[in-house]
Amino acid sequence: MSYEFLSQLGLDSVVSNGQYASVYSADTATAGTAAGFEVTSPNTGEVIARFKDASSEQLESVTQTAVSAFEEFKSLPAPLRGELVRRIGNLAREHKEALAAVITLESGKIVQEALGEVQEWIDVCDFAVGLSRQLHGLSIVSERPGHRMMEQWLPLGPVAVISAFNFPMAVWSWNAMLGFVCGDPIVWKPSEKSPLAALACQSIVNMALETMPEIPRGISQVVVGGRELGQAICEDKRYPLVSATGSTAMGRKVAATVGARLGRSLLELGGNNAMIVSPTADLDLAQRAIVFSAVGTCGQRCTSLRRVIAHESIVEDLTARLLKSYPSLRIGHPAEQGTLVGPLIDEGSFKQMQASIEAAKAQGGEVLYGGDRFTDSVPEGGFYVRPAIVRIAHDAPIVHEETFAPILYILTYNTLEEAIAINNEVPQGLSSAIFTESMREAETFVSAVGSDCGIANVNIGTSGAEIGGAFGGEKDTGGGRESGSDAWRNYMRRTTNTINYGGALPLAQGIVFE
Repeated sequence: MSYEFLSQLGLDSVVSNGQYASVYSADTATAGTAAGFEVTSPNTGEVIARFKDASSEQLESVTQTAVSAFEEFKSLPAPLRGELVRRIGNLAREHKEALAAVITLESGKIVQEALGEVQEWIDVCDFAVGLSRQLHGLSIVSERPGHRMMEQWLPLGPVAVISAFNFPMAVWSWNAMLGFVCGDPIVWKPSEKSPLAALACQSIVNMALETMPEIPRGISQVVVGGRELGQAICEDKRYPLVSATGSTAMGRKVAATVGARLGRSLLELGGNNAMIVSPTADLDLAQRAIVFSAVGTCGQRCTSLRRVIAHESIVEDLTARLLKSYPSLRIGHPAEQGTLVGPLIDEGSFKQMQASIEAAKAQGGEVLYGGDRFTDSVPEGGFYVRPAIVRIAHDAPIVHEETFAPILYILTYNTLEEAIAINNEVPQGLSSAIFTESMREAETFVSAVGSDCGIANVNIGTSGAEIGGAFGGEKDTGGGRESGSDAWRNYMRRTTNTINYGGALPLAQGIVFE
């Protein structure tokens, strides 16, 4: 395999006899010694890289390196750590097109979405640089005379990041850029479906570290492997925090394993996102939002729109609009100009989509459009599909499951209370939206009696979140929050300090002990 953008990112230096590095850091680029696997491009089905899983001995070396790096890294001033992140962001800007090309090659995202993902990394860098001067706690009035209380936020320790294929750079950046300014080394186990993206990100970090010799080089490492490697990381108490993005089933295993040793887990898991479309909605606006949210990334976002909950008075009009839009979507190779829908990640995802459509039919659903494999002018080896529109009852069991594919269920409601109940009745609780021109409906939807999701939008779709707000959801989505707002606190430990500057020793709560 030879791609110019891989050479631009220095990845040609981590290949030995056709075997890519399974451990990659500023000082190490070594192949694994355990079982091997191939990485294929979803665009064509061709093999683009070969890896071997990192061994337990290699993981032990990586972990020891992270622990040693932490001892030095935590003592450096946070603004200095922020300067490293600033340089990482500038390098990501410089190599934006090449980084996006890796995403398109390995994850099948269209060019615009891939560029947007790299921009998200750049934006997170900007956010984290400012944050490096704002890691402040509270000053608290003490009940005891001559005393002062305060809270400090201090570096936590080595953080393990386990990520999924669909956002192979952005999710890591949410964790790593914030983790770096907080003083934490990052050990990253990417999805086996997108390890090249991880090596590309590490190359950028390596370039930045070359310009700052005062930063310990072991603060960023990539380790490639499968479930056994992830399990070993979760079991290791030297990782006080494991941040995991993926399926709910995976998250349950991570939470149980990390919780058994009383560690922390930050989970960003499945979504089954809904949009309520009110009788007062601007249907032109709603139509555009639905299409992007439902078919962007070929329905392979955790925030992808799965359910449209349309008022019975406008459902036919809205459905007709969607049935007009869907056939006009250009499906094709994601690197080609004008493509709007690329491929599913692999054959397994295609089979899951077909199984869900068959289940929907068996449960009374009617396929109004799509759902089949698309073969017109696309590479044979890729699993391209027509996004599906299915009319079905809201309580059909398949509607309550997340299928990581472009299937949009059309549901109906009569009252706002009923619509909110339908929005909330699924196990997942990530993203949600309402389209309405009614202030009362909008405010009700975002209130305590409204959506139970971590994200509740008004007149905007369910996907495409900005980095300034904390990202994550409730219930089976895991409860974690990443990226903006105060998500940085996940990567630090809090200490409460009481300082006695007086000459007496009064006890709290008025206790007398003499």
